[in-house]
Formats: sequence, structure tokens, C-alpha cells
Amino acid sequence: MAPRRLLLVGEGNFSFAAALSETLDPSTSLTATCLQHPTDLARDPVARENLQRLHERGTKIRFGVDCTQLADAFELHDREFDRIYFNFPHCGRKAGVARNRELLAKFFQSCAEVLAEEGEVHVALCRGQGGTPADNPRREWHNSWQVVAMAALGGFILSDVHPFSCEAVPGYKCTGYRSQDKSFHIEGAVNHIFTQSLPFEGLQPRVFRIKLGGQWFSFPEPEALAGKLNRGFLEASSCHPIKTINEKLIAELGKAFPLKRLTCSFPLLPQGGTSVLTSWNCDLSAAFWVNLLEDNSNSEPLTGGTTQDMENFLESFSELSLPKSPGRDGKEEAHEGIYGQAKVCLRPSLLVHVQAIIQAPDFLPGSLHILSGPVFRKCLILPFTMPAFHETLFILGFNQNLKDGCLQSLLDHLKGILDSFLTQTFPEGSKRSSSVEFVFQPNGKDYMINVKCHNFGPDFAKDLIIGSVTTPATSILHKDQSFVFVSINLDLLAMLVWGISDWRMLWTFDKRFLNNFIPGKIEPFKSYSLCPPCFVHDISFWLDEKKGFDELEFHTVARAVSQDTVIAIQFLSRFQHPKTEQVSLCYRLTYQTCDKALTQQQVTSMQSQFRKEIQQRLHVTPR
Repeated sequence: MAPRRLLLVGEGNFSFAAALSETLDPSTSLTATCLQHPTDLARDPVARENLQRLHERGTKIRFGVDCTQLADAFELHDREFDRIYFNFPHCGRKAGVARNRELLAKFFQSCAEVLAEEGEVHVALCRGQGGTPADNPRREWHNSWQVVAMAALGGFILSDVHPFSCEAVPGYKCTGYRSQDKSFHIEGAVNHIFTQSLPFEGLQPRVFRIKLGGQWFSFPEPEALAGKLNRGFLEASSCHPIKTINEKLIAELGKAFPLKRLTCSFPLLPQGGTSVLTSWNCDLSAAFWVNLLEDNSNSEPLTGGTTQDMENFLESFSELSLPKSPGRDGKEEAHEGIYGQAKVCLRPSLLVHVQAIIQAPDFLPGSLHILSGPVFRKCLILPFTMPAFHETLFILGFNQNLKDGCLQSLLDHLKGILDSFLTQTFPEGSKRSSSVEFVFQPNGKDYMINVKCHNFGPDFAKDLIIGSVTTPATSILHKDQSFVFVSINLDLLAMLVWGISDWRMLWTFDKRFLNNFIPGKIEPFKSYSLCPPCFVHDISFWLDEKKGFDELEFHTVARAVSQDTVIAIQFLSRFQHPKTEQVSLCYRLTYQTCDKALTQQQVTSMQSQFRKEIQQRLHVTPR
């Protein structure tokens, strides 16, 4: 839809306004403003001519408008502009980088008060000023105007960027070089298009209320998973790419195997206890544990969901039938019984349900049994590791005498399907390529599903493990059968298929993400948040010799405090005091968002909170 109300600020001789007005639809309203007063332009014949043309076309003209105080220039009923233009802003004369950054910051903060909800802010800058990869050559960050960081102060993100073209607005004359009636060079100039970000507010962990065995319990959402529980990406009404790729994968396999789709209506954890988990490579040491508190209130399930929503949410849980759970050091920790308080873990893998599936009386050998759902596990902060993702599990049972042929058939079909998916978005003639291979594991029976990504770009690893194949396995009820389990990380697969370089984008609440996807089609993903700035902070601390140091928990605390804005943690150094022999570690944290405006002030606040949290939770002493 074409913008209805346009605002131009910082007009010099009004040549841009005059040229733009000739290209607009009659229904579009244009307001052109400048900081100067009419008397300041009286001696400029070009300005007088342009103003005359604008008056004839009915353009609104405002003088004396400060672009850093736009709310003062427009009444409340006269705001809500669909697009605001600011071409080649400059403080005047020999103003330095710092002053021009300040101008931009105040301008963006001012725009937030007069821009429509889905409006755009267009800022044209000379070559090198913006500090983004679109500049050629690109200045060093500290020597640029840092336009994306300045926009973040007003709650804006860079959504598009393209060369500034005078040909698109014939008659535009750039003037104002050092506050004089002189033109300046705009070769290589860049137009930056900003949109409003969702507010960067602290996602407070929600409280869920669930019913187990006739008893109501409540529990808090783990801080490191804030905003990731009960999202419903795989539900029937969802149009999320994770559901799309899962349905396509299942449909293609259905052409070769009879299918049986399963729902997660199993016990929260098999009655065998934790031994069942470890037998299928489910590591509980990295699980998220939550306390269930007995809740006898008559209120509806919390978080605004219905009772059915909460019952569906139980799919994400694994209830321990034993009153103990493994600690991080391998020792068991005792917990209270189920009545009063109990400790359960979020499901670390769909493999927890394998025993229940293959031992069920209605299990059908020869059919591909399919289970899909979200899983949760603690992990180090790395580009392609995620604490929450969606897993799909394929289980195939077959006669032991046919196991080699059945296994090979399944692997061949799976490879062909995945290879096909991964090449659908390649441009014609592209040098990009990918290949799926099954890497045999040292145990002599299992495989990892590895995708070799060639020329996918710097944001993708050369090799990505997107799943695993476990075989053979047996069942007490089906002694003559062998089983193979195929587990696939749907989030990683979706990232590769659509070219989504940041897994966090899959979890955004911004509706623009889903607007990228057309039902039934697979086209390359185009991000609406470009070139987000990085902020780096170092932290060092003394260790408590008695407590030790848990690096996984260190990463988990960073993830929780930063709301997943820490994208990298780098170990820098280890120091041991020569006299006390006390050990100190130093790490570097890099903060960056993928979908929201993030400011240096917000990062500084999170870093300060992180120092407090690790002192309390990890028993270290920040230096």
C-alpha cells in the first residue's frame, strides 16, 4: 500500500520536495519543512521557484521546524506520518562526527513521536558516513556516524538500504556544503530505511498452571527460556516455517513409507525413570529443571491460556517418577514428593518417548511413526546451538532379517528429500551448494546427519549437524523386530532452507517475520533488521576453589540476563595469583540483537546485572 502522508525535514532549497511532488499520487499528502525562516530563503531564486511550484500543487510547507523537536511542530491530530525523509543531515560547517551522531540520535527520538505504527524513516547519507557494510569504502565504526546505533536510541531498526539516486527525483539539487550555497558530492551516497522495532522490554518469566494426576500445580518459566514456552509453532493453525518444513518432510517420506502420526499424549516421563533417558542419549545434566508448587487456587491457568492450552503444553514436559534427579556433577539431588512440591525437567529430547512408542501394543512394524514437538536443553552460546528448538522423530520397526535393506532405504529417501529442500532457494546459476551425508559414529551403529554448506555466506558454518540416526534397537514386546530412530532439528533445517542466519529470528514476536513466508512456497528469507551493531564487554572474576566453575551455567546465566542478546562468549585468559594461588578467569561477551533496537545503555545495564547474577549463582567474585 502506498504511503498516504509524507514528511520531509531539513529541506534546503526545497528542490527534493518539488521533484518528489511530481511523482506522487494525488491522494498522497506531502508536508515539506525546513529549519530556516522565509526571510532566510528570500534571496535564493532556486528556493523561491521550488516553493512556488509546491504551492501550486497544494503541498503543505512549514518553516522553522526543528527536526529534533517534531512533536512541538505538529499537533496530536496532525501526526501519524507514513514516511519521514531526511536527506544528508549535517549540523553545519565543520561539525565533527560526534555532533552529527547527536543530531541523528535526537532526530530518531523525535520521529518516534510523529510516525505511524508501520511507518518508515528514510535517511540519506554521503558515502562512508553511515558505518554499515553498504558503504564503499566502509569507514571504521568509531569514525562513522553509527547511524544504526543512533536509530536504536529512538527504537528504530535498519530494514533496507540502497544507493541514493538523484535520477529517481529529477531536478533535485544538493546544497549546503559547510552551510553554504554549494553542492556536495553524493556519488556512492546511501539511503537508509528504518522502521520501528518492537520495544526492548524485559521478558518477565511467566507462571504456568498445570494439572497432573488430578492435582493443580504452578511453576515459573525458566529465565533462559523466557518467551519460548507454549508458542504453538507446530499447531494446525500455525503458518510458521518450522511447521511448513515439517509438513513437507513428512509428506515426502509418506510417498515411500506408510505413516502413523503420533501425539504427545504419553506419560511425562517413562516409568523406567532416568535410566531410560540415558539409554537413548538424553543427557539430563543439561536439562532445565523447574519446581512444581501445589496450587489449590480456583483461578484459570496463568499466562492467559485456556486449560486446553496448558494440557497441550504438557507435551513439553518430562515428569520424573523417581524422587531424585541427577546433579551437574553426576550426583543425585533429592526433592520433595509430588504432593506439595516436585522438581521436573523440561523435555530435552523426543527420544524420552521412544520406549513407550515401540512397546505400545498398537505399534505397527513397517510403518513410519512420527512425533514432533519442542524440546529444551542448556547449551553453550554458539551461532548454531539453541536452548529451545523443534524436533521431529521418525521411528521405523522392521524384521531383523531385513534391517540392512530397510535402513538403507530410509537413509536414501531421507538424503534425497533433504538435498531437494536445501537447493530450492538457490538462485539460478548460483555457486551455492549443499550436500547431506550420514557420518558414521565411533560406536559402530549410529549416524549424525551432516549438511555440508558451500558458499552459503559468512553467516553459515561449513558443516552443520541437523540430526541423528540411532540403530539398531530392540523391544521386549517385539523381539523379532529391529528399530531405527531418526531425529531432526527442524529449526536448523528451516534456517538452511530459507537462508535464516540467526536462530533467534525463529522465535521473534514481530509479525513481519511471518509476513516473509508465502503458503506453499519456499523463497529466500529477507530480514527486516539489517546490520545491528555489536557491543563488547569483558568480565573477569575470582573462582571459589570449593565450588568450582560450571561454564555451562555461566553461559545459561548470560543467556537469561541478556534475553538472548549475548551472541558470543570468548575465553580470554586465566590468571593465578602468585601468593594466594587464587584463580581468575576472563571472558569477553558480545551483545547483538537480530530483531530489535538495542542501545549501549541497555547493554551496560545487562552487563552490570550479569556481574551480580554470577556472583550469586556461581559463587564467583567479579573483579
